[in-house]
Amino acid sequence: MADCLIGLGSNVGERAELLDQAIARILNCSQVSDCCQATSIETLPVGGPSNQPPFLNAAVRFTTTLSPEALHALTKHIEQELGRQRLERWGPRTIDIDILLYDQLTLETSDLVLPHPRMAIRRFVLDPADEIATDMIHAPTGRSIGQLRARLDHTPQYFAVCCA
Repeated sequence: MADCLIGLGSNVGERAELLDQAIARILNCSQVSDCCQATSIETLPVGGPSNQPPFLNAAVRFTTTLSPEALHALTKHIEQELGRQRLERWGPRTIDIDILLYDQLTLETSDLVLPHPRMAIRRFVLDPADEIATDMIHAPTGRSIGQLRARLDHTPQYFAVCCA
């Protein structure tokens, strides 16, 4: 059984209801057990188009016998069922489900990167994750979620713009 951590966010529609529906659909999977859910938090959008409404973010930790690829397929299917449309990168969305950690696996395919590539620097990810997974290890840094979260309080904030 793999120890998994996912992050969820919504900033369109009935955000809390959409998060609850997404989580319920994951937990209804027979290959998922031992679930723990963090308290949802409201955050301002980071990056993406301007004038977006605030996000409601959550995290869920569970064990699963699903492979990383099968779990990814499940999360993308749930996003579709709940009306996710990918019109623009980091644009508004009914639901966003990201696999943050899958045990201490590091993986990079055309469809899936584990751990999630930006999770270690995103407060909106680490705040709820720290509530339920403070001990989970982010393999690339060797730090726990709790350590990553604490580091945000001691790291200068900056904003980088990348033009292609």
